[in-house]
Amino acid sequence: MRVAVLSDIHGNHIALEKCMEEIERRKIQKLIFLGDYVGELAYPQKTMAYLRKIMKKYECNFIRGNKEDYWLDREHDQSIAWKEGDSTTGALLYAYSNLNYDDISFFESLSHMKVISFDGLPAIAAYHGSHDSKGKKLGSNTDSSHILFRDTEESIILCGHTHIRNKILCADRVLFNPGSVGVPLESNGVSQFLILSGEQGKWQYEFVDVSYDIESVIQELHEEDLYAKAPCWTRVTENLLRNGDISHGTVLSRAMQLLYNDTGKWCWPDIPEQYWERAIGELIDQEPFN
Repeated sequence: MRVAVLSDIHGNHIALEKCMEEIERRKIQKLIFLGDYVGELAYPQKTMAYLRKIMKKYECNFIRGNKEDYWLDREHDQSIAWKEGDSTTGALLYAYSNLNYDDISFFESLSHMKVISFDGLPAIAAYHGSHDSKGKKLGSNTDSSHILFRDTEESIILCGHTHIRNKILCADRVLFNPGSVGVPLESNGVSQFLILSGEQGKWQYEFVDVSYDIESVIQELHEEDLYAKAPCWTRVTENLLRNGDISHGTVLSRAMQLLYNDTGKWCWPDIPEQYWERAIGELIDQEPFN
């Protein structure tokens, strides 16, 4: 019995296809997806179409991620202020605009947590990044993982969201973060997933790295004009694809801090572009503003 665990695709259909080639090569038929299916990358419909092909061929379990919550919130409230040309929300608007009714219905059908059982093996608790049904985003780092262990009975816990591969032990229990298929951190430019192999009542694990054509992914960002639709966000995306060192959240947090330092206030998502530029200068271009 082998199960592949994939998380945080974020619309990287090229990386996903390469991961699936490896899964096919290993003759794995059972898949667990931990959420965040589309995001900042180009051609979201290619990812969704490919996922539908996967559903027809494999036994799949899907979890809702925080990105899916964004799309559903927008579907139910069209007044949410997302703007093209805005680094904070432009990528959200682009992705949402490329989703269709079937995509939204699929996301609506997903839960934030699922207990998955396979005959004769310990049950698996699967989350995106949450320890409750409200979809609160909880990173699986050593400071917060105790919450998942506390609130989960299963001995095997899966958790994505951080885009950082991880394994955390707690007595006879273990939490796995498979990393990210689409935009991993600390990955040296490869896509990531996890394989769980079960036999004799126990699970063994293997973290898998898969190389893919990063330049083609970046070329698609240009084809879809995402550098204009979400200027600084897309520059962070490119850097993350190439280097895997600075997350969108890190740059956004710095932009918000710079705005607060200047004005004494901030209100998401109203982060002026000049603060995004300053944050990128400090964190990625390494040319700090005075």
